[in-house]
Amino acid sequence: MPSSKKRILIADAHATMAAGVRLLLGNIFDVTVMVADIQSLSDAVVRSGFDVVIANLSIPRISDENVVRLIKRLRPDLPIIVLSVHDDPAVISECRSSGAEGIVLMREAVNDLIPAVEAVLRGCCYVSPSLREATA
Repeated sequence: MPSSKKRILIADAHATMAAGVRLLLGNIFDVTVMVADIQSLSDAVVRSGFDVVIANLSIPRISDENVVRLIKRLRPDLPIIVLSVHDDPAVISECRSSGAEGIVLMREAVNDLIPAVEAVLRGCCYVSPSLREATA
């Protein structure tokens, strides 16, 4: 019988962080692939049946194109949650204008990541509460 859990792709160059995200989400969602570079991310997005991508904003890139724009160019329908250490309003604005459905601060991931995934799977947007206050 096939799993009814939603499939999540985690893109983070830091193996420890990616493993932590996988552990956090693994009981609720089917986290099947973790990638550590932009080429692996591109390949996974193109061939995927993923329901959500969780991407570290700082994943190494080979061009100036941010990770959200890259994913949206490859699969416009694929929801993206950005994990970021940055709480700068300009960075948050760039993520939102690039098409990210969710933005979660890494320091708040333990509390915010599950609600963020649930929200984007329902077709809603999610921004960490402290970011909402900072950008309001």
